[in-house]
Amino acid sequence: MPAIEHKLNISEEEVPEQILRLAEQQGESTSSEAAVIEQFRSYILERNECQPHRSDDKYLKKFLRARYWKIENSYRLLCSYYKFREHNKSYYEKVRPLDLRHVGESDILSVTPYRDQHGHRILIYRFGLWRPNRVIVDDIFRATIVLQELGSLEPISQIVGGVGIFDLKDLGLEHILHLSPSVAQKMIALLVTSMPIRTSALHIVNQNWVFNAAFKIFKPFLNAAMREKLYIHGSDMSSLHKHIDPEHLPKRYGGLHEDYSYTLWLDMLKEQCSTNGVQKDMEQLGFIFD
Repeated sequence: MPAIEHKLNISEEEVPEQILRLAEQQGESTSSEAAVIEQFRSYILERNECQPHRSDDKYLKKFLRARYWKIENSYRLLCSYYKFREHNKSYYEKVRPLDLRHVGESDILSVTPYRDQHGHRILIYRFGLWRPNRVIVDDIFRATIVLQELGSLEPISQIVGGVGIFDLKDLGLEHILHLSPSVAQKMIALLVTSMPIRTSALHIVNQNWVFNAAFKIFKPFLNAAMREKLYIHGSDMSSLHKHIDPEHLPKRYGGLHEDYSYTLWLDMLKEQCSTNGVQKDMEQLGFIFD
């Protein structure tokens, strides 16, 4: 395997030709892009139901991409995003991403530094490893939001979205006790309704009998469109491989890659992001890096 680098692809020039063609199919057009963004900006001002902290072209573009350049849908997403932020200020304000290393060291969640055959990064949760007495659920949300916000800065991810794998091996009753409807609603908000990056599919693997109880908590918050993107594979990795090529999966799911810790993204944040504008974008959201 070639060396894997933890690096954000934040330049439009890094978007491959096949992804650019997909963007066109989704409604993106270089000839009308500026006009549509300006229409979107005017729509935001006219409706005045939410006040984004930025309204520059680059920022608004990611909301348009997330909703296929449909202004009304993009506006609903924008307002949903700011409503989530308002209701969950503790997930953003004065949060130090580099202090979330304990979440990464627990291996509860990670995101692949590589992409699958469609250009998606893969967000992986291993809830069976979660020890609630060591990692509070709010820190899992904070760590997820850091990843989602970073991903939303990448033009490739803005266009194709991402995919999630929920590995439920060793999920137990001690975990279910912490999965309240409020927690479920927030998780769905992050992965489906309230972030400027689409979740193209959610894959459930290695589920046990406890999954049925957990799923009853989450199911009411899944709309019809999201249920169509939810795939339950059990321990049958060949079923997962029908969606994600093994070439782009960790070895534990029948793939070729090693596991990569969340902490490696934190190292990337510390080393790279002060020079490429990412840290400034994150600080404007309330995160602290000093």
